[in-house]
Amino acid sequence: MIRLALSALMFTLGASVAFAQPDSDEQDPGMPGVMTREELEREPITFELDVPYAQTDDPRQSLDLYRPREPSEEALPVIVFFHGGGWYQGDKADGAARVMPFVSSGDYAAVSVGYRLSGEATWPAQLHDSKAAIRWIKANADEHGLDPDRLAVWGRGAGGHLALMLGMTGDEPKLEGDLGPYDEVASEVAAVVNFFGVTDMMALVDQPGEFDRSSPEVPEALLLGGALPENEEQAIGASPVTYVSEGDPPVLTLHGDEDTVVPYDQAVRLDVALTDTGVPSYFITVPGSGHGDFPEEAEKRVSIFLSRVLLGEEGEIPTEPLVTAQE
Repeated sequence: MIRLALSALMFTLGASVAFAQPDSDEQDPGMPGVMTREELEREPITFELDVPYAQTDDPRQSLDLYRPREPSEEALPVIVFFHGGGWYQGDKADGAARVMPFVSSGDYAAVSVGYRLSGEATWPAQLHDSKAAIRWIKANADEHGLDPDRLAVWGRGAGGHLALMLGMTGDEPKLEGDLGPYDEVASEVAAVVNFFGVTDMMALVDQPGEFDRSSPEVPEALLLGGALPENEEQAIGASPVTYVSEGDPPVLTLHGDEDTVVPYDQAVRLDVALTDTGVPSYFITVPGSGHGDFPEEAEKRVSIFLSRVLLGEEGEIPTEPLVTAQE
């Protein structure tokens, strides 16, 4: 009876009722949150909001573009951010504050991408949206002063999963989809930043965590349109580890070793797959951290990684564990 009542409540109010966690991606302690237009106008940047990238009227299929008012280069590298929320909630507006330090430095442009949520469309719609956004950025790079060959994708949670899928499937034409007018533009990216994204969906079923991953009501099942055990082929096809191959772009991964939403072993599996294939993998453990409650040092590591792979600065990319506030 309790389960039936919960299902009815989810149907009435939306899936977010069942899965909203106090430490979820949208409620991380100390995270900057969404910036208002007034706040954006006070930054040393220019911006364009709600730009359609797929030639549709769907507001989810739009992006926000941020550029420095005084760029340090003629054509800037681009950081493309994908929001979290378990594929069933979240908004691209969440990306503004996260990318703002990079844009305001003058060294980068940034884009925050919206994509259809699982309540509107099931997989692979989210990947097709993401690839259409990448193609739009590249096709319009000259107009906006962007360098299409220096493009990094960054995501948190569900966004981390999408960023990884983009990084690992640039050489998979069958996954491109047919959205937008830029079919001739490749969707490959130069680097991936993954904050606690799912990497191997079928492995989730046997991993300890907050959810029963064999249920048809968990986020991954809502994404695929059915429970993982009954949709194994789809789950494998939606897993970044499936597509790891030689020549994939370098990946920076940060994951808390006490994450009960996306188990830490998901990051371990990714690191093993990348390393075994010869893909540069920079795996950083956040000891004592749950789902995204990272210290400020996390963004510093992202900055170092991006300065090496996009700006060509020399130096090592540190991978030692982060020190959390609890330590």
